[in-house]
Amino acid sequence: MGALVVLTAASAPARSDERPVRLGPVGPNEAILTTVGNKNVIAFYVPGGGHCNIRVVMNDRTDASGDSAVQVRVGLNPRESILIDAGDNDTLNLKCGENAATLAVVDSEI
Repeated sequence: MGALVVLTAASAPARSDERPVRLGPVGPNEAILTTVGNKNVIAFYVPGGGHCNIRVVMNDRTDASGDSAVQVRVGLNPRESILIDAGDNDTLNLKCGENAATLAVVDSEI
């Protein structure tokens, strides 16, 4: 099993049309913001019963109306992760932190 590395970033967009990026770790009700392939992604979680109750909303980057938006809801145990396919062989990997205290985008390829 490969090691998991938590990627962190918090940066202001260089241009007004660029989306901000935040890969975590984030705490409860704080948003992870990223793009995966041609999808905008917003993910957050609410702790409950020692789990990360995650919501992920994705929409096409070219869809200004939001009509293409889809939502995924899942509960994870601490230290569990989930892979969410965004199409075109692009995948988002989210991991619930120790004691369900954080959520982060992780890289499972390393």
